[in-house]
This record gives sequence, structure tokens and C-alpha cells, in this order.
Amino acid sequence: MEKNFSGTLALDLGNTNTVIAFQGEKEKDSILLEIPGITSSPGVIPTVVWCESQETTARIGESALKKKNFSDSEICFHSNFKRLIGNSIESKKKKVLSPAESGEKFFEILWENIPKELDIKRLVLTAPIDKYKGYRKWLINLCENLPINEIALVDEPTAAGIGLNIPLGSKIMIIDIGGSTIDMCVIKTQGGEGISAPIAELLKFQGKDVSAISKQKIRCAEIISKSGSKLGGKDIDQWIVNYFLPSNQDERNLLVAEKLKCKLSSPGIKSERRYEISLFTDANEEKKFFMSKEIFEKILVENNLLNHLNSLLKDLLNEARGKFCKTDDLKSVILVGGGTQIPLIKEWISNEISETKINYPPPIESIAVGALAMTPGVKIKDILIKGISIRLFNKREQKHFWHPIFCKGQTWPTEKPFELILQASKDGQNIFEIIIGETKTKCDFEVIYENGLPKLSEFQNNEEVLRWNKKPLHINLKDGCKIGDDSLKVYFSISKDASLYVRCFDINENKLGEFNLGYIS
Repeated sequence: MEKNFSGTLALDLGNTNTVIAFQGEKEKDSILLEIPGITSSPGVIPTVVWCESQETTARIGESALKKKNFSDSEICFHSNFKRLIGNSIESKKKKVLSPAESGEKFFEILWENIPKELDIKRLVLTAPIDKYKGYRKWLINLCENLPINEIALVDEPTAAGIGLNIPLGSKIMIIDIGGSTIDMCVIKTQGGEGISAPIAELLKFQGKDVSAISKQKIRCAEIISKSGSKLGGKDIDQWIVNYFLPSNQDERNLLVAEKLKCKLSSPGIKSERRYEISLFTDANEEKKFFMSKEIFEKILVENNLLNHLNSLLKDLLNEARGKFCKTDDLKSVILVGGGTQIPLIKEWISNEISETKINYPPPIESIAVGALAMTPGVKIKDILIKGISIRLFNKREQKHFWHPIFCKGQTWPTEKPFELILQASKDGQNIFEIIIGETKTKCDFEVIYENGLPKLSEFQNNEEVLRWNKKPLHINLKDGCKIGDDSLKVYFSISKDASLYVRCFDINENKLGEFNLGYIS
């Protein structure tokens, strides 16, 4: 890797493993980074911290994992802290660090060990959508101390979908079987016809906190249904050990079981092939056993894994149906997490949801790679300090209203145009008028009275849209349209010189012209 290799770094903090990926500014493909003593395999870092006191040097990743069996691990070894960050209820176990402090220490040490030859221009982080607000708030505070000028945030399901080129606005199911949890969700990604595509949310730009600029209405995927449990790959490792040595919890045996599980999850493994393994008995003596794919699947069935998955899936689909989403509406099922690579689980989901396309992305790095796809290696020139809207007519209420095109806080120049389909508001209409407005730079806060004293409310009033002082654009169609019919397609974009452009087509895709509507201010 050449010196000062510039690009974007993606960090996907997971409950069990964290993925670190890098994409050069001029490169199409990303690479998984290796950090000696921290990564357990290329790009994969065990999400654990070893910290004996606030004053001592902490360890993370692989080096922290090696300290797990020490006598004081109960208070010094920190794991599974991601799920507690941003939650109102935190772990009650006595630890040196709180969950939030564990996350901060993890990021701090990781950042110190990023390869020096990398020139990180942009950092993109991921966040779960079920606790996005609390987790986002924690990340904003964390980013203040990171020595990087540009930091962006994407939600995990959207990153997974975009990494697989699933159409925007789709309903997708994500099944994630990690080291300590099973998570299932049905979501709808942002975007699609007439809706802005999802973009990475900027938390920091040019060294400044910009997280409060936008109301963030279009950033996250929408959760339709969700189910899950605190069971995962580590439990499967224990089941394997228990099959041969009941109630044995020797950490050395669990590591052997984990490696064997990964081997038996590889494609093309024959059922009859036997593997010899050595496990430590309670008397600390090594004893040899034989394991096969057939025995492995027997262990999973006997421990009711498939019944448990069926129960979670049933709850997930029932909740989705209550929100008018059927399996026929799903564009894709995405399997992420190492546990989904087990052939028996792949076969299970194929049988349960046979009518929907199932995607098998790389099990661990798919979300980080998708996050990189949402933050391409082009330099972001600026962000909008005002929202841009178009004036439309509501025929039912018989009045005009402002429809957002680009939101305040969005980056420009735009990567993709904003598409809108306009309908005729009267019979015989063949002229469409395009009137643009922008939000005020500053919004007024509502004044409220508390104990007789004036005070500013925490939330801003709805932003006022001011019409541009420019001549409206008139688009002429050859034929008159019927009221309510789709008649005109418009595509808005912002160029490098801050000009707002619109490309116009009739409903039959005949181009009517491209027009510069003026500079954004």
C-alpha cells in the first residue's frame, strides 16, 4: 500500500465483531484492513475491551480477547456493549467502564492503530435503526474528539440493501445471526419514485459539527416489523462442546468448537466426512472426538434452533401483515452475520420464504461495504444551508403547497437527480409552471412561558418557505392532459457551480429540455 493512500474509512460496530474497511479515492473496490494484535482476520475486530482501570492502558480486539479468562475478567472484560449504548436501561453489572465508555475506549484505541500510510479523508459509521436517535447522539459526542474533518453516518439496513444494489424504496427482510444475537427485521428503504434517495448523514464537515442543521427526515429506513433474541454463534459453540462433554465451559474447547463450526459452514462440505477434534476434559486431559456435518445439524435440531427461528419468523411476519406487508411485497431477503452461512439455516430460510429472492452477501463485511457505497470517493464540495422546494397544487384542498426537493444539510453537487411526476390540475392543461422556493436560513424558535418566565422551546417551528425572486419556468406539452393524469416528469439536480437544474420529459419519456433555474444561495 502506497504512502498517504487517501480515501474513506468505514467502521461497522457490531455486538460481537466490528468491521473496518477502506476505499481509496480512485478505487472502485474496498479492502479489509489488518491491524496486528487487534483484528482476528482481515477487517474483523472482536468488539471487546480489556480495561483494568480508567488510568491504565486498555486493549481491544484480539489482544483483549486473550485476557478473557483472567481472574479479574468479570469487571475488566467488556463485551456486548453496543446494544446498551443509547438505551435508557444500561447494564447493571459492576464494570470498570460503562457501555458508552467502553465504546469510546474502543474507538479511541482503534483510531490510534489505523495504519499510518492511510490518509483518511472521510469516516463513515453505521447505526442500528431501532435505537438510531440515542446511538446517533452518542456518536456525535464521540466525533468531537476524533481528528478527522468529515464524518458521515448511515443506518445498517440501508447500507446492506445499497451494497446489493436493491432498488430504492423496496421492502426487504434482513436476518442477522451474529455471535450473541439473532435479529430479524422487515424494513422499507428510503427512495423510489418521487422520493429522494437515501444519503449518508453528515455529522461533521470541514471540521465543524453539522449534525443539527437538518431535521433528518429522509435519512433512515422505516422499520415495519422486528423480532430477535439473545442467542447466537457463541451458544452454538457451547452446544457443540456439550454434545461431547456436557456442562464443560472451558474457553479452549469453545475456540475449537468455533473453528469447527466455521469449517462445517463452508459450501461443499460432504455430510459423511468426519473431522477429528481434541477437547479438554474437566480433568484437563485432552480427549479426541469425531465430528461431521450430519452430527452438527443434529446438534442444531436437538437444541431447537430451527423451532426458535420459526417462532421468530412467525412473529416478524405477523407484525408485518398487521402493517399491510406480505411476503409477496418483499423485494429481497438478506442474510448477514456468520450464523447465516450454516447450510441448515440457508436451507431453512429457502423453504420458509421460497417465493422471494435471497441474497447471500459476504456475511461479515456486507454492511461496511454498503456504507462505503453510500459515500463515494468524490470530494464533497458543500452542504445546503437551505432547503429547496417546488410549489404544487392540492386539488382536494384547492390550494398550493411546498413540496421538498432537497433538504437542508444535504450534500451537493448531487449524486443522483430528484425525480418528481407532476399531474394535470385541470382538463386540457398543456402548460406546467415550475416555481421554486427555499427555506429561511434561520428559523424562529417558539417562545413559551415556564413559571411565568419567557423561554425558548427546544424545537423549531415549521420552516417557512420563501419563493425565489426569479421568473417561473413554463413547460409546454404538445397535447392537453386530463385532470389527475400523470403528465410531466422532472429531474432536479444541483451542479458543481451551485446551479439548480431541471430536466423535463413528457409521460412517454420524450425529452422537453434541460433548464438552469438559478443559483442556490
